[in-house]
Amino acid sequence: MVRFISLRILQMAIALLILSMIIFGVVRLHGDPVLLFLPLDSTQEDYERVSANLGLDKPVHIQYLVFLNKAVRGDLGKSLFTGRPVIDSLMEALPNSLVLIVLSLSLSLMVAVFLGATAAAKKATRIDTSARVIAGMGQSIPSFWLGLMMIELFAVQLGLLPTSGMGGWKHYIMPVSVLAFFALPGPLRLLRSSMLEVLDSEYIRLARIKGASERRVIWKHALKNSILPVVGYAATQLSLMVTGIVVIETVFAWPGLGRLSYRAIANHDFPLVQGVVLMVAVVVILANLAADIIYAWVDPRIRLKA
Repeated sequence: MVRFISLRILQMAIALLILSMIIFGVVRLHGDPVLLFLPLDSTQEDYERVSANLGLDKPVHIQYLVFLNKAVRGDLGKSLFTGRPVIDSLMEALPNSLVLIVLSLSLSLMVAVFLGATAAAKKATRIDTSARVIAGMGQSIPSFWLGLMMIELFAVQLGLLPTSGMGGWKHYIMPVSVLAFFALPGPLRLLRSSMLEVLDSEYIRLARIKGASERRVIWKHALKNSILPVVGYAATQLSLMVTGIVVIETVFAWPGLGRLSYRAIANHDFPLVQGVVLMVAVVVILANLAADIIYAWVDPRIRLKA
């Protein structure tokens, strides 16, 4: 197990290094941030002075090595517009995004387990059809549109919920619901398919022959052996939710990483963009590492293959 975890951590470090190179290069393709600080009548001397102040007068590979040297010590630079350390902005926004993601993922998994197991047990019935329709709607309805419609209905028309921001428990209802609905289809379909396969297996037939109740067969024997793929998929789902959270946080003005990245991109604030992307990458990679460890703990065959 120790060898398995060590190998995964090494792979994680290599992935982060490669990602840092890619992000460092890509953010510089969106334009020259020096021009945003200069008036229209600025001279070449003004341009060189601002470039030197921002550390952009050095070759790109030197800039990357400086960035990497500071990053391993926790220094991701300062925002070009606010002047604040990037790490401070990230530490303020990260907990808000994690709370939203954890609540949404937990809600989506609970609903997916219930609907997926019930749909498999009631195959080809109205319940099964309804579950598949819900999964299809979750894949086809844009999250930003659903968010705007919920704001219009529950905040503007009915006045039951706040339109945006972060505060009491009512502020969580709409963003958590929209993000959970966005995350629902994958685990629902996966669990339904896995349950159908398990319910057709020999040991399930044997349990029924021995007189086990249908409820016990479904929720103990079948579900226990069907849920492992969903555990692994949860890490992938987390990656999808991290990308979708940009839209959700922008619609609901949620002060998290998604909204922070939107502002950073709009302002060409590349130190902040780099910091947000690397922070998101760390969260996603750690989630995948946790899923791999859970997989290996549940199924020893995975450890032997590593």
